[in-house]
Amino acid sequence: MEERHSYRNQNDEIEKLLETASFFAGLPEESLASVMSHAVIRSHPANRVILLENDWGGAVYFILEGWVKIRTHNVDGKEITLNIVGKGEIIGEMAALEEIPRSTDAITLTPTTVSSIPAQDFVSLLQSEPIAGIHLAQLMAKRLRQLNRRLRLREADSLSRVADTLIFLAEGQGKPTKQGIEIPNLPHRELSSISGLARETVTRSLTKLEKKGVIKREDDILCINDLDALEQIIN
Repeated sequence: MEERHSYRNQNDEIEKLLETASFFAGLPEESLASVMSHAVIRSHPANRVILLENDWGGAVYFILEGWVKIRTHNVDGKEITLNIVGKGEIIGEMAALEEIPRSTDAITLTPTTVSSIPAQDFVSLLQSEPIAGIHLAQLMAKRLRQLNRRLRLREADSLSRVADTLIFLAEGQGKPTKQGIEIPNLPHRELSSISGLARETVTRSLTKLEKKGVIKREDDILCINDLDALEQIIN
């Protein structure tokens, strides 16, 4: 069940948002206070639709915890995963900027907490604070660079495409540890949708990488033990 946070908890979560979302870094306190005065914090279970394609873009969302899948469908109705985003990321910003209906769905993959602000407040912040615009441009450039690499590898062998998918997830939300970089051990159907490979092919490729000692899977966590080895596979 969706949970709307109490005022006290919401203040705590807003402080957490300011600490984790690079979009807000370096912005004046008065600008932050104005935007955050309208922020709403909600928690969602896994497999909950946050945004629906063709809905009007009335708000922009910042992820405080959890993982969210951005998806669309092709002309045959097949689901296509465009991105997986996590803590500190923004979703719903394109519809807010263009003032048009949303072009994708956003669905939680794990229990997720998000903070939403009205689209008008988001646009006003971009207009009044140039550094906010720079941060948004940097985010867009990062996503475009990742997409370009994924397209470049579309005709590569299956192991390269799975390796690239893991690097993509590590770059977005990887957590450095003594053992390596930890990412969620997502269902193989999700990795299949991102990489464009059959689920069975993804499973075989992950098994190969695990036997080589490049990755290690334990319950909900996949640890990349050797990021350099993954990079060498795709280069």
